[in-house]
Amino acid sequence: MTCFTYDDLRSEASLRSLTLLGGFHPDDNEVGLVNCRTLLMLGPDEHRFWPQFIRSKEYLDGRSDPVDRWSARVIGDLATIIGAQALYPFGTAPYLPFYQWALRTQSIHVSPVRLLVNQGQGLFISFRGALALPGRINLPAAIPSPCTECEAKPCLVACPVGAMGDHDYSDPNCRAYASSPEGQGCLEHGCAVRRACPASSNAGRRSAHSAYHMSEFLRTRP
Repeated sequence: MTCFTYDDLRSEASLRSLTLLGGFHPDDNEVGLVNCRTLLMLGPDEHRFWPQFIRSKEYLDGRSDPVDRWSARVIGDLATIIGAQALYPFGTAPYLPFYQWALRTQSIHVSPVRLLVNQGQGLFISFRGALALPGRINLPAAIPSPCTECEAKPCLVACPVGAMGDHDYSDPNCRAYASSPEGQGCLEHGCAVRRACPASSNAGRRSAHSAYHMSEFLRTRP
């Protein structure tokens, strides 16, 4: 039986510049979740993560995939301490269904632009891993989508080149714009659509963090 409460684990996550993003109780023997009674989603604590990460050995050693390697080390250590299994949204195929898991928390929702959104991080919500606990713990009450009361829905018209919003996502258009002089705002501060969401202002996302992910996005090809 797990002896930790949700608040206990939220505190443990916070000490590691992470935040709990809700969870759910899986059905018996779900694929990838055998012997898991509670699944908890983990993301970066945007107010703390970036300053801590850039001092980490993973960031400083010059090797590839520093964020993933940092996540595997930090979340893996936490899982060992609490007697859980660490799961990650990266690695090799077949990939774990983090998008579907997130929706089952009832605090993370699909936005009008089909990106995930919640009250605390807006469209900047992201996942570094999950904890599969062998015991069942009480979870927070469901939190409604911030989109419900957002009448303007600025995310739908925020993309300068129509790569998102009312259009189907266009990877080539997004990459071309972010690589151009006109796209420096997206490159340096993060996707204009993500920034347009009123709830995104709650995240505390640092521009340097967004710039790092945008540079990685442009460096790699799908």
